[in-house]
Order: sequence, then C-alpha cells, then structure tokens
Amino acid sequence: MQRFHLILETLVLVTTAASALATESEDFEESVCGSIQEPFVFWMWSSAAGKPNPDAASRIPNAEPIVHKTKDGRLLKGYKLRSTATGGAVIGSVLVAQGNAMLADQLLSSLTSFSQAGIEAYVFDYRGYGNSEGARRLKAIVSDYREIFDRVGASTQGQRFLYGISFGGVVLLNVVGSGIAFDRAVIDSTPSRVSNLGCPEKYDPVINFPKDGSQLLLVAGEQDKVVPIKNSQELIDLAKTRGSRTEVRPDYAHPFMDSDIRIHRARLELIRSFLARTENGDAR
Repeated sequence: MQRFHLILETLVLVTTAASALATESEDFEESVCGSIQEPFVFWMWSSAAGKPNPDAASRIPNAEPIVHKTKDGRLLKGYKLRSTATGGAVIGSVLVAQGNAMLADQLLSSLTSFSQAGIEAYVFDYRGYGNSEGARRLKAIVSDYREIFDRVGASTQGQRFLYGISFGGVVLLNVVGSGIAFDRAVIDSTPSRVSNLGCPEKYDPVINFPKDGSQLLLVAGEQDKVVPIKNSQELIDLAKTRGSRTEVRPDYAHPFMDSDIRIHRARLELIRSFLARTENGDAR
C-alpha cells in the first residue's frame, strides 16, 4: 500500500510538472485564423496603420510612454494619460483597444476628453504594430489585453472601464468573455462574428457577450462602410436582449472616420459620459 501511494504521488508530480511545462511553452503567436491568411491580413492592417510618431506624447501634457512585458516576453509600447480633472481626481481607468489599422499615438489627442473627466486612459500598440514586439496574431493579442487589464486594475484606483474600437471590440469582448470583473464598457462598430473570416467560433463577439449586458454601451453608425450595420446587427440585437444600451446613429461613420469633427466630438462625449456616468448628472 505504501508503494502504491508513492507511485501515485510520483504520477501526480509528473503530471503537474508536465502541465506547467505545457503552459510555459504555449505558443501564443500561433495562427488560429489560417496559417497563411492570418499573418497576411494582419500584415496588411499593420501596414495601413503606418509608423509611430516619436513626438506624439510630448504634444500631450498629461501623456507618458509606458511598457508592458507579456508572459511570453514581448514588450508592448503604449501610453498612459493621467487625470486632468480638478484636483487630480480619478474616478477610474479605461483600457482602450483601437481598430486594426490604428496605432496608439493616433488616439492620444481624442483620449484627453476622458482624462478631463477623471478617467485615466491606457492605450498600447498591438504586438507587431508600431513599436511593440512580437507577431501579430489574434490569440496573442487577446492574451495580451487580458494581462494588461489585470495590470491596469491593480495599479490604478477607482472603477475599471473598457473601450473597444472596431477590431478592438473583438479583442475586449474576448477579454470580457474570459470572466473579468469590470464596471462599464463601450464597444464601438464591432462585427458580430469573426468565424466567417476563418477564425474559431470561440472568438466571436456574440459568443463572448456577457449574459448581463447592463454595463455595456454598443455604438454603430449607418454611414459606416468599414463595418456596415448588417455585420454588427446580430451583436446589437443580442445586446438589447441582455440589457445593454445601444446607439445606432444615422450620421456616424466608422470610428475616427466621421465626416465632421463635430460628429467625432459628439461621439466621444457619448462614450465618455457613459463611462463616467454623467448622462444623468451622477458622475462617480
């Protein structure tokens, strides 16, 4: 009997060690949407995003460059925008995930509206984009943002917010679907599914949408040519049934592509006020 227990304990130790080794050696940069298609499409998107502006942070007084090291050792470059609210008050932090053809520095001036409301904003170049290291892969990017969300939540005070733009909404809904605790989230112009592009169904936004959607705002525009309403309608309909607020505006195009700066600013105000809960005058 003693020998049996010894063998059993040895098997447990070996199994645990093998499991830990498998976790450590997991390939986050494997292609899950096609071994040829996924690298090629991400290459096109990142090329369209352009090159980072090294002077971007210096033009925004409350912006500072930051770095996140991923669990597989990649360095992701990004920015933090400190609160500029009266007295430096902080009501929370927002992790921003941009579109697939955007870089972090391209959002800085627009995100200042959040910091003015006491929301500290964090935005990073996706891995393989701009100054961030690594291969551009969906699985890896989702993993990165799960890590970053935990890091931001642990290092800042107040409530925890999310703002996903187009592809960024796909990423953040996957983070939400992993079971994180958050306070409010805005998903702007995000397609309902990515499985129709060859990705596993488990990455579909409609699969990862929370059963209680009362803390989410979904935004879409009838002028959007990048993600037309028909591509996001399933997600919008699901959000309505789960208690989310939805705003489908006839004058909105794709985020950061609105035809008039006034429309762009109104869109940002809608998002900021939802996160800060000021639409009813009850900012917290």
